[in-house]
Amino acid sequence: MLSDRLVELRKSKKLTQQGLAAKLKITRSSLSQYEIGNRQPDYETLKKIADFFEVTTDYLLGYSNTKPVVKEEKTPYNVTDDPDLQIAFKEAADFSEEARRQTIDFINYLKEKEKAKGRKFPNSSDK
Repeated sequence: MLSDRLVELRKSKKLTQQGLAAKLKITRSSLSQYEIGNRQPDYETLKKIADFFEVTTDYLLGYSNTKPVVKEEKTPYNVTDDPDLQIAFKEAADFSEEARRQTIDFINYLKEKEKAKGRKFPNSSDK
């Protein structure tokens, strides 16, 4: 049960075994052994896995069938960290009303293209 749930949770976060092992600070070979059911993690490692995936240890061990809601990993993006965007926004402040509207329309166009490729935009209002 643990092995199946561990594989499912790892794949839901689009992580490789190496990637998850690094995040959990365990070896890839240990994780591999957990996933194929040859070994069981110790209590501390089990707790780390549960905390990482925001599930209970009962869920991991099969004592609970309440399926967790796995949050998609998001990397926060701060516009102030990108000098090119800062320059672009400063320059856009001097645009005419029509040019600002065209800029917003173009950004929305690019956003729709990204959505068509399967990219999700959290906290955005779809117009």
